[in-house]
Amino acid sequence: MEVIDKKELCAIVGEHNVRDDEADLYAYGSDSSVHEAMPAVIVRPDTTEQVQELLRHANDRKIPVIPRGSGSGMCGQVVPIRGGIVLDMRALNHIVEINVKDAYCRVEPGVIDDDLNRALKPHGFFYPPTPASSRVATIGGEIANNASGMRSVKYGAVRDSLLGLKVVLADGRCLALGATTRVAASGYPIERFIVGSEGTLAVVVEASLRFVPIPAFRCLGIVKFNKIEEAGEAISEIMASGCQPSMLELMDKIAISAVNKAEGVGLPDVEAILLFEADGMVREAVDYEIAKTEAGCAKHGGFGIEKSYEEKEQARIFAGRAKLFPALSKYREGLASTSLADDMAVPFSRMAATAHLIHEVADRHGIVMTAYGHCGAGCMHTKILMDTTKKDQWAAAREAVAEIYEAVHAMGGTTSAEHGIGISKAPAFKKEKEAALDLMRAVKRAFDPNNILNPGKLMDAPDDWVTATRLRYAVTE
Repeated sequence: MEVIDKKELCAIVGEHNVRDDEADLYAYGSDSSVHEAMPAVIVRPDTTEQVQELLRHANDRKIPVIPRGSGSGMCGQVVPIRGGIVLDMRALNHIVEINVKDAYCRVEPGVIDDDLNRALKPHGFFYPPTPASSRVATIGGEIANNASGMRSVKYGAVRDSLLGLKVVLADGRCLALGATTRVAASGYPIERFIVGSEGTLAVVVEASLRFVPIPAFRCLGIVKFNKIEEAGEAISEIMASGCQPSMLELMDKIAISAVNKAEGVGLPDVEAILLFEADGMVREAVDYEIAKTEAGCAKHGGFGIEKSYEEKEQARIFAGRAKLFPALSKYREGLASTSLADDMAVPFSRMAATAHLIHEVADRHGIVMTAYGHCGAGCMHTKILMDTTKKDQWAAAREAVAEIYEAVHAMGGTTSAEHGIGISKAPAFKKEKEAALDLMRAVKRAFDPNNILNPGKLMDAPDDWVTATRLRYAVTE
C-alpha cells in the first residue's frame, strides 16, 4: 500500500474535509462493536464527483477505503482493519426527491432514517425499515447491512424497500442500478448485490426507496408467559395461522429484570413476555389480526393481556422494550453488555429452543446472555453480559458464540438477521456460507479488482474475532 499523501486528498475535497489528528482517528477507528483499529485518515466528501475522484485516487494507489455512516453498527463493519481512508458519507445528506404519485423517494446515503420519516409524514407515508438506531442510522449504513427492525415481520428489510441505487465503483465509475418501477424482470438485479455487502463492492451515493401509507389504526398489546417455551410455541402458532402482525417482540426474564432495575417500568416478573401489534387502514381488519394473535397466545399459556389503540397507552406498554438496549448494562454490577452473537435468525418453530440454548450455554460458560428480539421475523437478539476486564470471560464468550452459532445453523437458521457480519460474526458466517465463499470472492473481484473497498470483511474476514483487532475494553486480568 502506498503512503497516503494528505495534500492530494485536500486537493480533492478541501482541507476542512480531511482529518488525521489522533482524537479523530481514534473516534473513527471503532463503531458500536467490541473492535477498534486506527485508520490513516478520515475524508468527508461533499459531492458524488468528489467520491469518484477519491476512489480513482485510492484505486490507483491501492489504498483501502472504508465507507462509513454514523458508526452505529454492532459488529465492526466499518472498523478499518487494514488502515487506509475512512470515507465519512454523512455530508451527502439530501433528500433529492419525494415522488408521492409513484410512491418512492430518492435520497443520499447520509440521510438519517428518522429525518426521512419526518419528511414523509406530511405526505401520509413512511419508510418501513425501523431499526432501533433510527435516530442516528444513515440510509447508506442501512443499505450496507440490509437493516430492518421491529416491523420487519410485516414490512420486511431494506432490500424489500429498495428500488434502485446510484453507486460509485472502486475505479471511480458512477453507475445507476435498478429502476423506480415496482417490477423489473430483466437481467441480474445488481442493485441487490450492494444491499448487505457492507461497503465491500461499491459506495452508495443515492438510493431510490419505496414508501407506504401510514396506517390509520395501530393496536399494541402485551401478554405474559410463565415459561419461555410457551412463548415460543405461541410465536409459531401466530405466524403459522396466517396472521399478519406488524410487530411481534419477545423479551426473556433477563431482559425484563434489566429493564425493571434500570428504568423501574414495572414489567411483570415472568419468564417471558410478547409484545404484539397490528396495523392497517380499516379498524375491523386490525381487530381481526389482534384477535387471532390473542387466541394464539392464550392457546399456549399466555395470560394478562393488555392492549390499546391509544398512543399514550401504547407508549406505556412499550416502554420496557424501548429502553431495553441501554438497560442491559445495568443488569448486574461489574457486567458490561457486548454485541457478539447478537442477531441470528431461526425458523419460528425454533425460537423457544434457541432461547433455551442461549441460557444453557451462558450458564455453562459462566456468562450472562439474554434472549429477545423480532420473533415474528424469526430474529433472535442476544447480548453477552460479562466482566470485560477478565481474559477468561472473553475466552468463555468466544466458546459460547461458536456453540450457539453451530446450533443455530443446525436448526436451519442463519448468522445474521439484520446487524450484518463485520468482524464479530465472521467465523460463523464463513462456516455457514462455506460453499459460496469463492463465488463471493469472484463477485468482489468483478466490482473491485484491487480489493480497496473495506478489505478483510465478509468472506475474507478474520477467522478469530477476539484477536482480529484491539478490543475496546481494558483487559487486565
